[in-house]
Amino acid sequence: MAMQVGPADGGDEDQLNSTINTTPLVDVMLVLLIIFLITIPVVTHTVPVSLPKERNVPTQTKPENINISVDRQGDIFWGERKLANADALFDRLKVEAVKDPQPEVHIRGDQETRYEAVGRAVMACQRAGIAKVGFITEPPAGVAQ
Repeated sequence: MAMQVGPADGGDEDQLNSTINTTPLVDVMLVLLIIFLITIPVVTHTVPVSLPKERNVPTQTKPENINISVDRQGDIFWGERKLANADALFDRLKVEAVKDPQPEVHIRGDQETRYEAVGRAVMACQRAGIAKVGFITEPPAGVAQ
């Protein structure tokens, strides 16, 4: 007794279907499109926040303010006088820190100087206990003063 697999006449009734069924893909894409259309307007709404306005007011230079300059080589100047190092700056700032009212320190850093040199001046101010430290910059071109 022999067993027969498949049609005896060689017909192609039960051949494999090798095409992709795109109906589930289209269904999923339509659902995703609907979800995105619903959620996008929610995402675009923002919380109302009042942002600060930029205002650069020139500082009023007072005679008691201390002007520290750092040139491109990293040398520190107290007014027009060159200091030996950051420790000399610290010693002078300790004397100024105990005054009442405490003077403000304005640091002018050269554009070409390394951040480290300006950082040493800021660190000396911090160690000495100076409460108000500011940076003096040049306004951008075309800005009225």
